[in-house]
Amino acid sequence: MKSVAEPVPKLLRERADSFTTISGRRIERVYGAADIADLDYSRDLADPGAFPYTRGIHPTGYRGKLWTMRQFAGFGTPEETNERYKTLLRAGGTGLSVAFDLPTLMGRDPDHELSLGEVGKCGVNVTSLADMETLFDGIALGDITTSMTINSPAAMIFAMYLVVAEKQGADWKKLSGTIQNDILKEFIAQKEYIFPPRPSMRIITDIFAFCSKQAPKWNTISVSGYHIREAGATALQELAFTLRDGLEYVQWGVDAGLDVDDFVPRISFFFNAHSDFFEEIAKYRAARKIWAHAMRDRFHARSERSWKLRFHSQTAGVSLTAQQPYNNVVRTALQALSAVLGGTNSLHTNSLDEALALPTADAATLALRTQQIIAHESGVANVVDPLGGSYFVEKLTREVEDGALAYFEAIDKMGGMVEAIERGFPQKEIAESAYRFQQAVERKEKIIVGVNDFVQHDAPPIEILYIDESAAEKQLAKLDRLQKTRNADQVARSLDALRAAARSTENLMPRILDAVRAYATVGEMCDALREVWGEYEEVPII
Repeated sequence: MKSVAEPVPKLLRERADSFTTISGRRIERVYGAADIADLDYSRDLADPGAFPYTRGIHPTGYRGKLWTMRQFAGFGTPEETNERYKTLLRAGGTGLSVAFDLPTLMGRDPDHELSLGEVGKCGVNVTSLADMETLFDGIALGDITTSMTINSPAAMIFAMYLVVAEKQGADWKKLSGTIQNDILKEFIAQKEYIFPPRPSMRIITDIFAFCSKQAPKWNTISVSGYHIREAGATALQELAFTLRDGLEYVQWGVDAGLDVDDFVPRISFFFNAHSDFFEEIAKYRAARKIWAHAMRDRFHARSERSWKLRFHSQTAGVSLTAQQPYNNVVRTALQALSAVLGGTNSLHTNSLDEALALPTADAATLALRTQQIIAHESGVANVVDPLGGSYFVEKLTREVEDGALAYFEAIDKMGGMVEAIERGFPQKEIAESAYRFQQAVERKEKIIVGVNDFVQHDAPPIEILYIDESAAEKQLAKLDRLQKTRNADQVARSLDALRAAARSTENLMPRILDAVRAYATVGEMCDALREVWGEYEEVPII
């Protein structure tokens, strides 16, 4: 750094390598004008609402519209989760976000042997259209936005949502919401994949094509850095791998014959709001700039809607501690504030008890209240990009931008993100970063309050939500009734048609919708595709 800081006597805490971000990026003692001397306002920043959107995609920021307060929820049976949704909506939530259990995420029905002990435990169990009807009973889908965190079986779950909306009398063309549908991050980080990468990408491009005509307001994919970060990535790796995943989806859509401006405006992103306050803000600002340039210059998109990166954020689950869980309220508030100052378009705040179990209703309400206090009491929503022009924030923004573009270059040389994943490149990068961070924690170079310092051994236990096996018993009973009452021949015909479509180049969505209307289960539809494409097994990283 060529700058403003005069030498000072050596401080007790200060060593040359003492001060770094949570990602390990070295932080100087002070930043000044020399650090951003090459920054051009119109080229690199511009006003909010103007290309390259570093300062935000809306000229009025939150003065025009607050971010959507979308609390992630789901547990047990559809009946139980339906009641939680109504509680959150009554408490002032402005959007729903569905958490599914592991059997649903993996395309297995409750009666499958691999579902044993997992039904309803980490989210809601949805087996068929009947469950989706119950999940949204009394909730008008035409009047709310819904986000569904589902990936491998995303097409099946989305089809169920569409049919429920249809039964409610809602117009598909007016429906608003998001399916995560991000299979690349499953291969990179979360590992909830079913089919191999290439047929999985085919499903996604089929959804792009279907929604561009049938559900044009629906966000067809939420490219997720959240799970990449939770797996141990640095902020830079989260940014780089997430945006490069997004570019991969765009390329596959273009290669499938779609016009960029027909489907890119419905691509959204999902970032982690982690604990290093300024690094997170810089990450969000850089993300908008990188995406704008990539869409305009790399893919020649003509619509400003294609250039504007929209993102949801969620506070960092991996930062929550079972020790002294009330500390998590403070962590979450600071993380949420960083997302707001970085310009998030919607936000989920984690509950204080999530290191121990799914959140109680009281903990979930407190998490929502955290957002509401930031929005209505802190004053931060009054100004767009209030940290714009900060020497430190602008320097960090440029550094993470440059680092992300270097990753892009490396992945492009491999042939793209699918090829990089098949070689294990992002997986290995994340594993090494996670190892380095854990070493820093164990050496107390990074302090986790209540875990490796400021430890309290006599903390009283807190009440947690316990999901027993009754959810599994109820779902199994419902599945048994469904199989006895539905039209078995209609189910069989719809599944045969789905297999045939998978062997051809036909768009799969109409066939999946037919199977959903026949009350075929998630497991049956996924098994039909497993028969054609097989299941993916990851290559070990050496």
